[in-house]
Parts: sequence; structure tokens; C-alpha cells
Amino acid sequence: MDDQTRIELEAAAYRRLQKHLMEERTDVQNIDMMNLAGFCRNCLSRWYQEAANERGIEMSKDEGREAFYGMTMAEWKANYQTDATADQKAAFDVSFKENVTDKS
Repeated sequence: MDDQTRIELEAAAYRRLQKHLMEERTDVQNIDMMNLAGFCRNCLSRWYQEAANERGIEMSKDEGREAFYGMTMAEWKANYQTDATADQKAAFDVSFKENVTDKS
């Protein structure tokens, strides 16, 4: 497979993941994604922003989020985000501590 085809396939997979998370599974909370997979929509938006910045394209954190979410964070939160439960927070604390420990 040539590089251009690989890039196009990777871009198509990214767009499909983005659509899945932003249109089809808005019920899944970021904290649940973090607890289960170690990343969430905010991570994806940050990676998008970092990739832009690495290429000399100025993009703020908020601009990266809006590019990924297709709306402002305030709109996303108002429409889809719920308060984290005590169980979700406890699982995050355990997961976060394990990830920090594993990276040392």
C-alpha cells in the first residue's frame, strides 16, 4: 500500500470514529471512556490540536475541541454531559493512579 492510500484510510477511520462518538454514542460519557480505554473525546481533540500546532498551524485548546466536537464545549456539556457519579469518579481515581504508576 502506498503512503497516500494509507493516509486516506487512516483519515477515513478517524472520521468514522469521530462520527461514532459525536453522533451515534453521545450517551457515553468521557469519564467512562477514560475509565475503560484511557482516552476520551477531549484527548482526541487535544491530539488534533497538537498535530496542527506541530505543523505550524496555530490552534488553541478550545479551537481543537470545537473542531473535534463540531460545537463548543459549552454546547456539548449542555446537550450531552451528565454529572459523574461517585462510582465513575472512584474508578477514574483508580485508573488514573494506575496509569501514573505505570508511566514512572
